[in-house]
Amino acid sequence: MTTPLIIFDCDGVLVDSEPLAAIAYERVYNKHGLALKREIVGQCIGMKQADIITRIEELTGFAFPAHADGDIWLETKALLEEELQPTRGIVPFLSNLKTPRCVASSSSMERIELSLGVSGIANFFGDDVFSTSMVKNGKPAPDIFLFAAEKLGGAPASSVVIEDSPFGVQGAVAAGMTAIGFTGGSHTFDGHGEKLSGAGAHAVCASWDEIEAELRQRGFIGEAVAGA
Repeated sequence: MTTPLIIFDCDGVLVDSEPLAAIAYERVYNKHGLALKREIVGQCIGMKQADIITRIEELTGFAFPAHADGDIWLETKALLEEELQPTRGIVPFLSNLKTPRCVASSSSMERIELSLGVSGIANFFGDDVFSTSMVKNGKPAPDIFLFAAEKLGGAPASSVVIEDSPFGVQGAVAAGMTAIGFTGGSHTFDGHGEKLSGAGAHAVCASWDEIEAELRQRGFIGEAVAGA
């Protein structure tokens, strides 16, 4: 294996944002007279906003007014600024991690930067943060993962992606990378792990302790990450 690269999804992996995002979509859709249930939003985890809106319409028939797209971000931003926390155990994990790493997310750069900043983990990644807005196709296409690896000089076969969504796992597998499913966020549901496995995850972990052990076993890290 050449130098390993660890690629982290952001929402639901680094930060516990998915429940807040679901609340934001529910509030904004209801504001515009569309009685959306947040459980529907849960079926769109891992997708960028435009694709989520399209998917919600496919699932419910609700056509969200195009002129109101900005309302979703404003509501989400307010909730993130007030309540966002890093996922449990991620700070000590990153504090001890020596392997090159980056973020590859379906969110906009503005949201990623806000999330990393509010949760206090931006310094672990520096400028190595990538959004699907930088590539042609969002997850489940492999574009964002291949783009991130190219930017950091990593080979797909030596890269591992940590994802909480089936779409993200599918994209990682399509990129020829090792995919590890993460079920440690507060949005985890019964059958979450099975969905990630069904999407092709090579392993599914419920905590950063488990992630650390899995990465070490697979050769992506060479020493224990104490305190994860």
